[in-house]
Amino acid sequence: MSTNTDIARHGRVAVLRVNRPEVRNALDLATVREMTAAVAALSGDDSVGALVITGAGDRVFVSGADINDIRARRRDDGLAAINSSLFAAIDACPKVTIAAVNGLALGGGCELALACDLRIAVAQAKFGQPEVALGIIPGAGATQRLPRIIGLGRAKHLVLTGDAIDAQTALAWGLVSSVVAAEALLPAALALAERVLSRGPLAIRLAKMALNASARVDLDSGLLIETLAQAICFESEDKQEGTTAFLEKRPPQFTGD
Repeated sequence: MSTNTDIARHGRVAVLRVNRPEVRNALDLATVREMTAAVAALSGDDSVGALVITGAGDRVFVSGADINDIRARRRDDGLAAINSSLFAAIDACPKVTIAAVNGLALGGGCELALACDLRIAVAQAKFGQPEVALGIIPGAGATQRLPRIIGLGRAKHLVLTGDAIDAQTALAWGLVSSVVAAEALLPAALALAERVLSRGPLAIRLAKMALNASARVDLDSGLLIETLAQAICFESEDKQEGTTAFLEKRPPQFTGD
């Protein structure tokens, strides 16, 4: 793997970092391909329980797509949905994904964060979709994921004005779940990942599946998915262990079965 990205392991948590601080961690084609390969590998790695995604340095998470890259793209490049395919893979990752937003998350950077299950940010972080100022629209999920997370009115404001919001506004709008000091970001992300990993792994995977479906199907279909997922949980060894441990007042020892 080149220096565009790197992966660190903290027990069962993998940290995937965009490492292009000289260009504000912009996503060019090579970086997207590296990230796509990394997400695929980590998704299939049973030793990985959660994935944290962050950026190098203390000012920028991901500033968006490389502008020189965008300037050269044509219609067929847009239809290829290169960044969108990466973010769809993160969205569909069977592991819980956490965006640790260490600074600016603009354009594709904001869309990258949106594709993650959970988002935490430093106080100096900013979020925005400035694409209309370049004569294009967000093309990697913001017109779809952003309204589902913060509401249509607020999403329209960000997309149609190109304005950016600060971390406290992002917290108030539900775009992030917590704001922490810069030095606490990675520890907070790892602690959040460990908290999720302490729960029943089968239940977490099925809950993520049902939650993702909620944005894609009608209510009756979503409730059916929820019912079927719960039925699978009811037959699992994890359910038996979880309920037994609760009654015995001890920590559960989940196996994912």
